[in-house]
Amino acid sequence: MRFDVITLFHELFVAFLATGVTRRAFGSGQVDVQFSNPRDFSVGKYQRVDDRPFGGGPGMVMMAEPLRRCLAQVRASRVDKPPVLLFSPHGKRLRQDVVQRWAVGGGAILLCGRYEGIDQRFVDAEVDEEISLGDFVLSGGEVAAMALLDAVARLQPGVLTGADSHAQDSFSPAVHGLLDCPHYTHPQVWQGVPIPSVLLSGNHALLARWRRQQSLTLTRNLRPDLINLARTAGLLTDEDEKHLRDTASGVDAVIRQV
Repeated sequence: MRFDVITLFHELFVAFLATGVTRRAFGSGQVDVQFSNPRDFSVGKYQRVDDRPFGGGPGMVMMAEPLRRCLAQVRASRVDKPPVLLFSPHGKRLRQDVVQRWAVGGGAILLCGRYEGIDQRFVDAEVDEEISLGDFVLSGGEVAAMALLDAVARLQPGVLTGADSHAQDSFSPAVHGLLDCPHYTHPQVWQGVPIPSVLLSGNHALLARWRRQQSLTLTRNLRPDLINLARTAGLLTDEDEKHLRDTASGVDAVIRQV
């Protein structure tokens, strides 16, 4: 799996690729990350990659030609024909199902814009898909590219300690797209607050039921839209619906002991 990142600031990725558990994916080559700089394909003494927008307005716009040349070289270095992804406020929201799609296959070319944006003619001609992290604006696409690479890397075999560690993550299919349940560790009592007693029961069925209920309650309280999506998809059981009804009075059941 190879991701080619087109960016003016590849140095931003140095610590990211060498830090945390996901470095296993990058260090082993499971997820191969290569960088190309459009400035290397500009012309003139100052290697300009941006210019003022036609029609006026603030800021600068990345020019199409340096990007076209850079992209052409990236494509020539690959035997496959990977899609080009642009990180943009116009894009589709990055969700776990999107991450899982990119976590298999040959990878992609990640285009990191800067300034006010990229000449739309290049976007129309070369970009296959646009992705957004959310309804806010970043200085460039590098942070978004790292977010996608991190999410993809942790899904690779052997990257996380447990073989099924990511299976219970928030938004994963195993939890039907809901938020993960709360987690606790030692000490059993911290600042006078004990852990829920069910966690000491050793009863696996009871633990599974408790975790499911906590996941449902937490999602209902914080992300009710996800509950609606799960309900529409037929992923909630009769027991799930009963729990949601029983806790709809506003009682906070996130740390409720069973």
